[in-house]
Amino acid sequence: MASQRLNGSRPTRGPRSSTRGKDQAQQPALGGGGAGTAPHASPPLLEYACCRVRQPEEYLPSLGAARVEALKRLAGPLVGRRWVHINGTLQGGGVAELLQGMLPFARGLGLDTRWYALNAGEAFFQVTKKFHHLLQGLDTPLTLEELFGAYLDAIDAAAQAQIAADLVVVHDPQPAGIIMPGALLGPVLWRCHLDTSTPHPVVWRFLLPYINQCAGAIFTLPEFIGPGLQVPVYQILPGIDPLATKNRQSTEPAAREILAPLFHDSGIDPDRPILASVSRYDRHKNQATVLEAFRRLRAERRFHPPPYLIFLGNTATDDPEGTAVLAQLQARAGDDPDVRCWVDVPNNDCVVGALLRLARGMVHVPTREGFGLVVTEALWQGTPVVGAAVGGVQQQILPGRTGYRVAPRDVEAIAAAMARLLDDPAGAAAMGRRGREHVRRHFLLPEVLRRDLILLRYYTRTSRARPPFRVNGPAYREVLETLWRSPARATRCR
Repeated sequence: MASQRLNGSRPTRGPRSSTRGKDQAQQPALGGGGAGTAPHASPPLLEYACCRVRQPEEYLPSLGAARVEALKRLAGPLVGRRWVHINGTLQGGGVAELLQGMLPFARGLGLDTRWYALNAGEAFFQVTKKFHHLLQGLDTPLTLEELFGAYLDAIDAAAQAQIAADLVVVHDPQPAGIIMPGALLGPVLWRCHLDTSTPHPVVWRFLLPYINQCAGAIFTLPEFIGPGLQVPVYQILPGIDPLATKNRQSTEPAAREILAPLFHDSGIDPDRPILASVSRYDRHKNQATVLEAFRRLRAERRFHPPPYLIFLGNTATDDPEGTAVLAQLQARAGDDPDVRCWVDVPNNDCVVGALLRLARGMVHVPTREGFGLVVTEALWQGTPVVGAAVGGVQQQILPGRTGYRVAPRDVEAIAAAMARLLDDPAGAAAMGRRGREHVRRHFLLPEVLRRDLILLRYYTRTSRARPPFRVNGPAYREVLETLWRSPARATRCR
């Protein structure tokens, strides 16, 4: 097939039929009874090996007894129910981190919770990275070969592994195509962690038929919802696991000890103030603007001692552009003695927590952001944040109380916010304390799980109460069901 760029006006193909030949139908499944694949075959889905269980009582110090008991009451009727998550990768990125905390906690509450990721190659993730950009409003070339070859071929392979569950949650665009008859057995919800309020029409029209086959969809914020959805829509904000290694709150001396080898290797004086920028290396994360603002700060002001700017990020298997973005940032930084770029450091989670604990402030100014869990992590460590006034970052930063909001490209405003944190260490510490309490109330993993449990109760018909965090009116399917069940309809059918 000749290469064709999709540009917004070309019609796209809907979901592929789930009808398969005899040989395909006899492929063993990963879900349901947990069967494996044939010897020496590459499994179409990879299952996360959850090796621990978190008992709800472990969260007492963070939540208090009342909230823990409320969770146990919600989960009681769901003991033994199967709850499955599917996403693009088992490691790297906010979704993977969320699920790494969710599984052991849900299992501690008695749920049979599983997590699968697509076992796809680099070509697949090249395409889904383009999906990521296009859904967030960036224009990038996308060909028919990529859509119907690299993407749907990988989806067809994954769909051979039938998964049966009481509720399946499919996360983000990477595995969205697996939402088709015969692949997933049970109610399916699509959870979107991106801002799809102004998506590129081609990729959105391509994904929309899959999404509209679901029992519902979950978005971080109501304003992120893309056009044309015909299913119930719910809002669930992400959260962090306070028991995760990176979120354990250590003392300043303990944090210095963790960072001592990196400080030594990087030639960093631990007594100088640090501004941190922690995120994956990604175009949307806008690290180049952080660097420009830091240089503006030093050009306009002299601090004694002078601050460092430390970038810390990992690569992710579903983000093939990360290496190029990192290289560009390193080239911009050059041999600047006050700037460091750390990537894939050993003992990463301990390093992230320690760096956020020691930093005078964290700077996170993405151009688009679903939520920004790294902002939550910084506030939980007691560190104020200079954050972009976009997406879920705005839910976390209370201006002047937990940090400062800025426009993502406003170099002068970012530099000025950095200066305020450096000028007033006591004020920065007070903002950090308020930030920690803000996270405790609203953005910890148990609050995410509380809403998930309400959805599980609803879709297993354990409870008929409509989830209070639903954000849209009657969906198309619900209207049809109401009309079909109406007395007038019943009379006409006799």
